Amino acid sequence: MHFKHPELLYALFLLVIPILIHLFQLRRFQKVQFTNVKFLKAVEMQTRKSSQLKKWLTLLSRMLLLACAIIAFAQPYIPNTENFNEVQETVIYLDNSYSMQANGKNGTLLNEAIQDIINTLPEDEQISLFTNTKTFRNTSLKALKNDLIQLEYSPTQLNYDAAFLKGQELFSKNTTATKNLILVSDFQQKDNPLSFETDSIVQLNLVQPKSSLVANVSIDSVYVENTTAETLILKVKLSNQGEAVENVTISLFNDDALLAKSAVDINNEAETTFSIPNNAVINGKLVIDDAGLQYDNTFYFNVNTRPKIKVLAINETAEDNFLKRIYTDDEFEYQSFKLNALNFSLIPDQNLIIINELKTISNALRNALYKFWMDGGHVVIIPSSDAELSTYSLLFKDIKTSALSTLSTNPKRITSINYNHPLLANAFYSKVTNFQYPKVETAYRFTSNSNAVLSFEDGSAFLSGIDNAYVFASALNKANTNFKNSPLIVPVLYNIGKQSLKLPQLYYTIGQPNSIAINATLDQDDILTLSSGETSVIPLQKTYSKTVVLETEDYPETAGILNVKNKTQILQNLSFNHNRTESNLSYYDLQSVSNVSINNSLASTIDNIKSNTNVNALWKWFVIFALVFLVVEILLLKYLK
Repeated sequence: MHFKHPELLYALFLLVIPILIHLFQLRRFQKVQFTNVKFLKAVEMQTRKSSQLKKWLTLLSRMLLLACAIIAFAQPYIPNTENFNEVQETVIYLDNSYSMQANGKNGTLLNEAIQDIINTLPEDEQISLFTNTKTFRNTSLKALKNDLIQLEYSPTQLNYDAAFLKGQELFSKNTTATKNLILVSDFQQKDNPLSFETDSIVQLNLVQPKSSLVANVSIDSVYVENTTAETLILKVKLSNQGEAVENVTISLFNDDALLAKSAVDINNEAETTFSIPNNAVINGKLVIDDAGLQYDNTFYFNVNTRPKIKVLAINETAEDNFLKRIYTDDEFEYQSFKLNALNFSLIPDQNLIIINELKTISNALRNALYKFWMDGGHVVIIPSSDAELSTYSLLFKDIKTSALSTLSTNPKRITSINYNHPLLANAFYSKVTNFQYPKVETAYRFTSNSNAVLSFEDGSAFLSGIDNAYVFASALNKANTNFKNSPLIVPVLYNIGKQSLKLPQLYYTIGQPNSIAINATLDQDDILTLSSGETSVIPLQKTYSKTVVLETEDYPETAGILNVKNKTQILQNLSFNHNRTESNLSYYDLQSVSNVSINNSLASTIDNIKSNTNVNALWKWFVIFALVFLVVEILLLKYLK
């Protein structure tokens, strides 16, 4: 038997008081003379025996009465379990990621867990609870109830190791307390196997509510498959987790206006196409009719007006017809000037400048190119076969590219393609190994081959550069190389031109780093904002003379279409969607995890933990005994003669 307030047991020493009262007679007897002494002695002996019995019984009842009252105030109890510990701490991790939208027996898995917490925990019990987005430390259910009811789904999820470590941090430093950590999640299967570090102090409980979903269809991506002068062909990719689904309806909206509908049967993957007007501004929204997870049933995208990319070629004696064929009027605004006829005021307004086989780089041109490069412009340098490298070297130093050194007169073949270079990302469907190798008669050597895009057979670079500066190792005229006739020239120069102005994509993914170029010219103190309704935020941004580059990752928090604003002027719209990793319906088998307690119900887990703190309270029985002994004492005093 244990006592909640054992310090009150010291009051049992008060039992000495009734003993002293009964042992010491405080009343003095007076002798009375009487003639019949024999008769009086018999009466005296009979009265003394009955009086002593009555006194001892009264003493016993009073002592028991006082003892029961003291023990009742000390609140005795008997624990129900052997591993009972009076000090219990509970920390709960509640997974509120989008996969918890899956339906269980009584609503979504998240709502089931919230109802179990509300219905099972006492309102005044102190707990700590954390989700993927919020942390509530040392609070009570009464203070937490409204936050739980209003809890929203999160597009991101803590990995399970991080949730375990964070839960450990929320416990107190009390080493004598029993610490119970409950992780509530569907335990969606990830790339790594599920395991937890062994902790002798923390008792880990895994709660995996079961989903009733048998299939989940999601929209994974949208891209432009083909373009004509009048139309854009959009291809939509869908995926399915679980059983095959027939006749999934896909609706295409522009704002709230329905543009088209389609339907597909899907096993694992499926595709469908839509045709929309070219050069029209589309605030697109794709919606599918699916009973699975709801967050992945809507997909946002934008088709904005696309400005033409400005390309300027500076020539001396070399021809530039190959550049005109690549930078066509439908996407580019191409201009070409002889060096002696160049208007230097045109340079700041360009997106890409190509130095086409100039013999020398004058200081005036070098300074103009350096300012253009510093302002975010892109530069391509094609050296002349008889170039004065000393004038080129100063420009290479300014724009931080590998310099050219000696001229090699040995013919070489271009045999190597760096498919991992950012310039060629997604430029080829597969790695080409049997193409006709272009040949170069004379070529300069680079001082460094670290950023090679194309390389010769001896390993030296033919095209080197990254980001916004690229340098060829040789002249591209017909007398020196047949590279112009090679299939490589189009993807290389075309991609350089396309990357010189980073046009907004159809959509961006929330939670991933995004760099978005907005074609805008701002005043000195102007900034761009992203707004949705009455909510707006100022993202990280870099301002150049012709563009503003926005950097986003964690914002926005919800999927949708946002306005890019300069003050009150809407420049264009951007679409953001959540990552589709939460659409997976594959879950871990928790039976393989050791040293943990596993359950499918949070309510059962909480009841099991509470059973370790449940006791049989005995104080009421001692109150009853005290009343019984009080009645016994009254009866003794009244009826015992």
